[in-house]
Amino acid sequence: MTGETVLTIVGNLTADPELRYTQSGLGVANFTVASTPREFDRESGQMKDGEPLFLRGSVWREHAEHVASSLSKGTRVIVQGRLKQRRYETEGGDKRTTFELDVLEIGPALRWQTAQVTRATDRSSSPSAQQPAAESWSTEQTAPSEPWSDDTPF
Repeated sequence: MTGETVLTIVGNLTADPELRYTQSGLGVANFTVASTPREFDRESGQMKDGEPLFLRGSVWREHAEHVASSLSKGTRVIVQGRLKQRRYETEGGDKRTTFELDVLEIGPALRWQTAQVTRATDRSSSPSAQQPAAESWSTEQTAPSEPWSDDTPF
């Protein structure tokens, strides 16, 4: 949609995603991502942690169930979503503003970890639901059966 702020954040989950269901049965998973920049300290000559950013995110429907069953506290993730600002007033009358992410995509970051990916079995909402899905695949794939060639492919 036009005018929306789409943000990508890389960080660690601060807790296991919380999966809940609305009265109508829709799943929603909520979680917090902590992203801490690393900065070079010239005085000590070493890297040090900067000020952390904590951002709440929510994801809906089957996506929420996949997140809750796949990710856990401490997992390094890449999250992309629409940044939303919400204003509210506390019981004491103080006005507050919070920022949250309506998550479009989330997955494990693979720089310092590996992941085992399994395709969901219920894909009835997808246009390619009639096509058979691969059972599962790993991010640590084995070499293909055909030998590699050094020839230019074009």
